[in-house]
Formats: sequence, structure tokens, C-alpha cells
Amino acid sequence: MSPDTRAAVLRGPALAELVRVADVDPGLLLTDFTRPGSLLGARLARAEVLFTGWGCPALDAEALRRMPRLRAVVHAAGSVKGHLTEACWERGLLVSSAAAANALPVAEYTLAAILWCNKRVLEAARAYRTARGPVDPLHRYPEAGNYQRTVGLVGASRTGRRVLELLRPFDLRVLVHDPYADPAELASLGGEACGLDELLRRSDVVSLHAPELPRTRGLLDASRLALMPDGATLINTARGSLVDTAALTRELVTRRLYAVLDHTEPEVLPAGSPLYDLPNVLLTPHVAGSLGGELERLAMAAVEELERYARGVGFRYPVDPGRLSYSA
Repeated sequence: MSPDTRAAVLRGPALAELVRVADVDPGLLLTDFTRPGSLLGARLARAEVLFTGWGCPALDAEALRRMPRLRAVVHAAGSVKGHLTEACWERGLLVSSAAAANALPVAEYTLAAILWCNKRVLEAARAYRTARGPVDPLHRYPEAGNYQRTVGLVGASRTGRRVLELLRPFDLRVLVHDPYADPAELASLGGEACGLDELLRRSDVVSLHAPELPRTRGLLDASRLALMPDGATLINTARGSLVDTAALTRELVTRRLYAVLDHTEPEVLPAGSPLYDLPNVLLTPHVAGSLGGELERLAMAAVEELERYARGVGFRYPVDPGRLSYSA
């Protein structure tokens, strides 16, 4: 992992647990598999498990050649696509990811955004700040509120399913679009399976939880954004590439739609983008995922997986290479 990742993720109790569970030098950090010194080369040759995080270099065939005893990779973060290669699966490595742990804060952010957006909280706060006097919410926001509103979730990923769980106590209808999900399972979680276009037409809030894949790029283009009802809100905590940024900007400039965007494409919008200043848009700089104290959850989840491996018990959160073609 990168030095910044180690400093942020591996600290305090998590580091102590890692040292307790594994035969590991806590001062050893590898950021490059291509030029290890003699000491590092010897350690790589003995390594049975790699404990990885953001910034891990690619585990290609040449890197694996230096690690003949390597049997498993435990990733203290989400997607493993950034560093695992086909050579890892050919070797038959066991792989675990903390994606389930990272899904929790994203789902919490999404829940807050759904409830606040339906309540028109941000819009009302701006109006109050501008007026510095009485604001009549009953007349100004006659459609506000969460009772019997419809939420559409695009993607029954770990995050999408967690959002489903968090929404269950509320008087909301929840539609879910995911071509790989079992409609009966979605129903058991409180969601109604739905085609994407129908979901867009029916939803007061649309929240994106689909993976970034070639076929999901521009999933919400101009024609699909046009299906959303006037006053609907788009929440994107997934990937900016899922939405046509130019088309979304055109919609938002007209004030027809609202948006909460934690991910955009490009990841940092140009300084001149109107999205920074529009009152119907909330932009956040990629904060929905694990931050601060939440990073310890990632590390502890990974250490628990490492302990399961040490006890000869299967990973609780294994990565299935057969699912990587349609998952994050």
C-alpha cells in the first residue's frame, strides 16, 4: 500500500491486532514489486499472505514470480481491480476485500441524502440564510417530505443492499434496477425489481450504486435523465462515469432536477463548472466512503479475515473472480 494509506488505515488497535495475528514487521512497507533489495527479496520469497491497501502496485506475473509461497491477498479497502491481475487467479490465490466494510459509510451518506433531499432541507436552509427572516415552508415546499415517496436504487451492490436495509423503517417505496439480482431476494429486502427506464420515470430520488464497467459508462445519458420527473433528485456515490456530465449539467442549470454528487467525471470538476454554484446541487469531494475513524473499520475487517485464514477458516468476504466482470 502507499505510505499515506498505511498512516491513515494501519494505526492504533488495528496495527496492534495485525501484529498479534500475523508474523509481520510493522515497519516494512512495500510500494514496488519490481526493484526489491536483497532483504526485501528474501522476505517476498517467504511471504504467504499480502496485506494490501490503496496504492498497492500491480500483482502481475513478474511480481508473483518473486513470491513463490504466496497463497492469499487480504485487501484493507474495496475493489481489488486496481492491483490484482489475471496471473493472481491463475495462481489460485485466495483473495479477501473490505468492500463490505467500506459500503457502510457510503450507505449512511446515501440515507442522509435521500431523507434531506425529499425534505428539501438544503434548499430551505439556503432560503433561510438569504432571507434572514421568516420562510414559509408549507407554501414554499408543498411537495416536501418523505411519506410515500419513491426511491430508485440503480445497482444491488453491497452498498445498494445496505441502503435497502437502512430504508426499511421509513414510509418509502423502493425500486431497484440490477440485471443480475434475483427479484425475489430484492423483495425480501424491501425492494421492487424494476427496469431502469421505469425506475427513472417513477422515482422522486434516484441513487446510483452500480459498478464502473464499459457497459455502464454513460448509463444515465441525456435521454434517460429526461425521463426523471421534474423536481427529482439524482444521488451519485458510485462513479462519475455512470452519468453523462454534460447532459446532467444542462438539466441542472435549468433547475428542473436536483443532485447530490460525491462522484463526478472528471473526478474534480473544472473551476468554471456551474455545478459548484447552483442552489439545486450539493457537491462533495469524494467523502461518502470511509474517512477518519471509519478507516479503522477497514483495517479491522481485513485483520479479522487474516485471522480466519490463519485458523484455516474460509474468508467471510472472499472475492469471486467470476463476478468481477459485473461488479466493482
